[in-house]
Formats: sequence, structure tokens, C-alpha cells
Amino acid sequence: MTITDSQVVMTTDIKEFPLFARGKVRDIYDLGDQLLFVASDRISAFDVVLPNGIPGKGEVLTKMSLFWFEFLKDVVGNHLVTANVEEYPGQLHKYRDQLEGRSMIVVKAERIDAECIVRGYISGSMWKELGAARKDGSNIVHGFEFSADLQESEKLPETLFTPSSKNDSGHDENISFQQLTDLIGKETAELCREKSLQIYSKAADYALTKGIIIADTKFEFGFHNGNFILIDEVLSPDSSRFWPADKYEIGQGQPSFDKQPIRDYLETLDWNKKAPGPKLPEKVVTETNRRYKQVQELLTGQN
Repeated sequence: MTITDSQVVMTTDIKEFPLFARGKVRDIYDLGDQLLFVASDRISAFDVVLPNGIPGKGEVLTKMSLFWFEFLKDVVGNHLVTANVEEYPGQLHKYRDQLEGRSMIVVKAERIDAECIVRGYISGSMWKELGAARKDGSNIVHGFEFSADLQESEKLPETLFTPSSKNDSGHDENISFQQLTDLIGKETAELCREKSLQIYSKAADYALTKGIIIADTKFEFGFHNGNFILIDEVLSPDSSRFWPADKYEIGQGQPSFDKQPIRDYLETLDWNKKAPGPKLPEKVVTETNRRYKQVQELLTGQN
């Protein structure tokens, strides 16, 4: 195990099973008909993994996914088998220090190559694209027409499903629903849209009771034994925009429980947003850590 300091797990090294994939955050090992997901403390910005991570981030992501998988199981099934290290194959038990609290075993699903993005509020990239469209005299973005007086961070009249193509090597590309249909088929595309909207609705209603607005989020789905299931991770600060409801005010950007402190810091640097990324100062790491842990505790009730 490579650790940048005594608290941060950057990579894992499990020799008994082949590495299936190493993403921006997760190390995934091939167990045969199952996969071992290990959430590291790596953090990325502008599609670049930064040299130092966020202490405990992998545990926060894992706790949140486990909570949401249970909460949403009546809406859609998921790929979770177990997150109890005692139930893992015996060869993995000696890696308990790497796996405890930040790993899970999941079924090996056939992944649908699309990011299923749901937006309840206008923010982020869609707000920027709307601003660019308005300069050209239009209020249409990706086939959706917005009102001329819609403001930044305002709640949308109806929740939008705005998919993107899945690109493991770089930026995902926003696509229309028709393009999604062409890519994965009509029946699967409709399933993705239906379940994404249902998940968002249930999760957003719940989050509001905890004082949190889920502005937007993204999901991944797959098939296992013919069943349509939720895969990867779900409704974490890595995949979702969480806003404190008591500070919400339309017409401006919102404070958020995510890696915004990192983005803000990086924007002050003379950096071309290509690898290698700059090392984060301690105060930025500490503030990001605080936000991740705070939203996890608010939503799950777990310290």
C-alpha cells in the first residue's frame, strides 16, 4: 500500500487478484464473477488526479453509497454483494487495513456506456452553456428551452435528464436523449431515464429533510442476469452537487459540500489543467475533508 502520509490511502496493492481497473478514485480487482471495489483517498479536478489526497475520503464515499443502495433498493436493484470484510474471500483478510470501511464486493455487471445525469436546478456546466446560448440570442441548450428570466441556481420547472456518453479517458460528452437511444437502444435508454428520475426524486425529497438540496447528480447502470441495476457509486460529493438549504439564494453560485475549495484554489494558479497536477496546500485539504464528512454525517446519520 502506498500512502502519502499516515492518514491518506492513495493506492492499494492486492497481489492475489488481478487489477481490473484503476480509475480516478477506485481500485477495482477481478474476483472472477465478482469485483472488489476499493475507494482510495485520491481526488481529481479538471480530469487530473492530484498528487495528494483527502484523508478518509474513500470511507466517506463508501458509507454514502452503502446508505443510498439500501435507501433506494425499492426503486432499483444494485450491484452490492457485501461490504463486510469477514465475508470476503480468505485471501483478502490480510489486507483488512486497506479494505475496512472503504471497500465492497459487487457483482460483475455489463455496464451501460452512458452517464445518467439528472438536474433539479440550473448550475455548473449547463448554466455556463445557457449563458453562451443567450449571447447568441437563444435559450435552448441540448434540446431544452429555458425561460428568458431563469437565474443561476434556480430550481427548474421540471427535473431534467441530460445524459452524456461514457468516456474513460477524458471528458464525457453531453448528448441528447435521441443520441442516447441510438447508442444503447430505446428500451434501455427509457429505463435509464425513468430510474434516474425516480432515484433523484426520492433522494432529493429525503435530503431536504436533512437540510440539503441535491442540485444535480449522475448515475451509472448496468445489467446482471438480465436485471437492470444501479452500479458504481451513488449520490456522493464526487458525483453530486449538494447545497445547504439554509444558505440557498438564487441568482448566484451556492456554497456546496464537495471539492469546490480545490477548484477555487486551482483557478488561482497558473496551471494548464493537465497532468501532473499541483500539490494541494493543507488548508485546502482540511476544508475539503470537512465538507465531505459533514454531508455524509448529515445524510446518513453516521459519524
